[in-house]
Amino acid sequence: MIFVGIDWAEAHHDVCVLDQEGRVLAKGRMPDGVQGVGRLHAMVAEHAEDPGEVVVGIELDRGLLVGALVGAGYRVYAINPFAASRYRDRHATSGAKSDPGDAKVLADLVRTDRQNHREVAGDTDLAEAIKVLARAHQSLVWTRQRQVNQLRSTLREFYPGALAALKGDLSSHEACSVLGMAPTPQWGRRLTRSRIRRSLAASGRTRNLDRRTDQIYEALHAPQLQASPVLAEAYGQVVGSIVVVIDGLTHQIGQLEEQLEERFEGHPDAEILRSLPGLGLILGARVLAEFGDDPTRYADARARRCYSGSAPITRASGTRLVVLARVARNRRLADACYLWAFSAMNASPGARRYYDARRARGATHHQALRALSNRLVGILHGCLRNRRAYREDVAWSHSLQAVA
Repeated sequence: MIFVGIDWAEAHHDVCVLDQEGRVLAKGRMPDGVQGVGRLHAMVAEHAEDPGEVVVGIELDRGLLVGALVGAGYRVYAINPFAASRYRDRHATSGAKSDPGDAKVLADLVRTDRQNHREVAGDTDLAEAIKVLARAHQSLVWTRQRQVNQLRSTLREFYPGALAALKGDLSSHEACSVLGMAPTPQWGRRLTRSRIRRSLAASGRTRNLDRRTDQIYEALHAPQLQASPVLAEAYGQVVGSIVVVIDGLTHQIGQLEEQLEERFEGHPDAEILRSLPGLGLILGARVLAEFGDDPTRYADARARRCYSGSAPITRASGTRLVVLARVARNRRLADACYLWAFSAMNASPGARRYYDARRARGATHHQALRALSNRLVGILHGCLRNRRAYREDVAWSHSLQAVA
């Protein structure tokens, strides 16, 4: 076997090829793209006849380069950059670093310690497509929330009546429509009930239309502290700009949701995921996207829990032992599992009892939710392994006894 380390970059990649004894067989720099991949294949072909004899270490788990390596039949290991930096200290304690040196470190890593790392998962193209859509959707949601926070902070500076009128829901179409018509207190006092009502109806509201109209009208016309006209006008320009951004993000989020739901419903695992309490279309798609659909990726339920970030870690030294929450984790997956646990409490009596039992033992709300998400991930692993839908009586029969 030969071992290849690739230190990738945007324009070029440094490559180092080692034999089983750690001797350097070849090294060099290849450009990104088809020409570079062809040069890599030629370099490898000089020392290996079968692609299965080639083991590759790279600090990347997706992209065109990784896809080309996996498609060629190489065994590709995606090495966490943090782990690679620790391996670098084995070769040079001076702190020296170079791209060719990093390529050799990665080659040595997969030569000696590949059993402690994961091969790039063999997820289907559909699962990869769901991941792309789910991550883009979540990123837009986070971006919109940052814009909403900025809008709320701006309104508090000069327009508290708008916050009272909209009740803090600043990302809705109703809020964007009202603030688009009345970005300053002066414009807010000019709004009539009929205009507000038409705006709410155009935004999609059908229930309690007259009552909501009266609430907004009264809040915008209520007495409030005033900024100077010049300052209020400047703030109004800022509010108008942010509202346009939020409204556009909301529209794009809705479009991505439709595409994500369509892709997710067409996946073979969707029925099993949807059977679990608390997993709807969007949250279920996020969980599937981050876990992937390769059935051999996780050796057991514990491996899946550790990857999700819900399993705690222990630090033991001498007579001291501490159990801590896992910090190094997939943030998107951890966020999805946390929301999943929160939603499951309202849909599953067993999940609610499990959470209450944890709280009764002194766990905080967040600790209990992490424990619940840890349990749910284990249940998911069993359902996927056995290809069976979730059953409430089976899922919680043993875990409640263990908690008690």
